[in-house]
Amino acid sequence: MGNSVKRVLFVNSEMFPYLPESPIAKIGRFLPQGIQERKKEIRSFMPRYGCINERKNQLHEVIRLSGMNIVINDVDRPLVIKVASISAARMQVYFIDNEDYFHRKSVYHDAEGQFFKDNGERAIFFARGVLETVKKLRWAPDVIHCQGWISQILPIYLKKAYKDDPIFSNSKVVLSLYDDTPEIFSEDLKARVLFGGVNEEDVEILAEPTGINVAKLAVDYSDGVILGAEGVAPELVEYCNSKGCPVLPYDAQALEDGSYIETYNSFYDNL
Repeated sequence: MGNSVKRVLFVNSEMFPYLPESPIAKIGRFLPQGIQERKKEIRSFMPRYGCINERKNQLHEVIRLSGMNIVINDVDRPLVIKVASISAARMQVYFIDNEDYFHRKSVYHDAEGQFFKDNGERAIFFARGVLETVKKLRWAPDVIHCQGWISQILPIYLKKAYKDDPIFSNSKVVLSLYDDTPEIFSEDLKARVLFGGVNEEDVEILAEPTGINVAKLAVDYSDGVILGAEGVAPELVEYCNSKGCPVLPYDAQALEDGSYIETYNSFYDNL
């Protein structure tokens, strides 16, 4: 894409300070700021998990963006959009919210440590919520950078269900893979993910709804992959390398000293 990359949309599973500091949450916080400082426009999204303190973080609903319903499993789910500002970075963060999916007090697991049975549906809602909100913003991203497993349904939706939407006609997808891959989703994930131009043949890999297979599906519809952690499953790394798309290797030193931001910026420009 060369120097034509002017707008980057970040779809984050975690961001500090809204969630505790972790490698993914730190990148979610500082990468958008660094890309903005390199004169690109950015928008940043994450789920509004129930453990996020709205008063402390000064979240408020954006009425003009809310009010849509997203149908999953024949149930209308209201889409609520909230926003907060990180004043030190001059950066806004948009939050995808829904009472059924995101008001529980833990992020991905129940009190017994069990992976929520509807986490697949939550990922579907998040992906569609982000894309519909960006349409309402009328903001056409050149690059959409997905980070963390809950963002991994978005690539196929972008390339299949939203492929004819002019807002996304020139959008490229970058996928960051980490060591956060879930073991298994509910058995009905394959049926739930069908939407728009996405048919059963497209998601045949989800007949076995493992986290590895969800990640592979995301790789299939991405234009570039970044290995963001040392512990990415070897099977996934091998799969990425077999697809022939650009793959940026894991670089612990760059993540430590912050130089990864320049590397990622160049990666976007060279897609």
